[in-house]
Amino acid sequence: MSAATTTTTAAERVYRHVKQGVLDRRYEGGTLLTEGELAEAVGVSRTPVREALLRLETEGLLKLYPKKGVLVLPVSAQEINDVLETRLLVEEFTVRRAVPAPPGLLDRLAELVEEQRRHAAEGDLPAMMAADRAFHAEIVRATGNQILGRLYDQLRDRQLRMGVALLHAHPDRLERTLAEHTEILDALRAGDADTAAAAVRGHIGRVDALVRGTGR
Repeated sequence: MSAATTTTTAAERVYRHVKQGVLDRRYEGGTLLTEGELAEAVGVSRTPVREALLRLETEGLLKLYPKKGVLVLPVSAQEINDVLETRLLVEEFTVRRAVPAPPGLLDRLAELVEEQRRHAAEGDLPAMMAADRAFHAEIVRATGNQILGRLYDQLRDRQLRMGVALLHAHPDRLERTLAEHTEILDALRAGDADTAAAAVRGHIGRVDALVRGTGR
């Protein structure tokens, strides 16, 4: 293996380690990290750490401060608002387009609801949120609109981070999320586009109310 390949592999390891730490809140917003700490945690030199951190900075998760370290950026109120607005536009449109839903989609959504239920019972919030995001992404992809699919994929990391924080703050959302997803799935099974769209609006609206501190 060449030196370049080794460095690239090490940088990818650092990238995944830090990104996952940010998404599952091991590295909370406002935390200051150093290259030395991260190099030691992953077992690499500082060169791939810098490469990984620059990549994460371009994704909007970190802010680098030369000679000081790297700051994990908190999720801003504007970012939350932007994500939820975009989710509502994309998801309400695509859930209507998914009707009539093919059996393969319905089976996959049912599998993901059960996966969420299992992770919720285990208390694995990051895994629960990953399955949650997959549930909604399956509906978006079912339309066959690749541009919408790519747009929705760009929201994934932000949704995971916001979702884990929300579940930590409101653990009762676990069961409510499962019930709301089941409501969406039942509407798709019934071939009722209006009910499915209303279920999506209600689901995202309740998330919006919680993050604004106006709902339960």
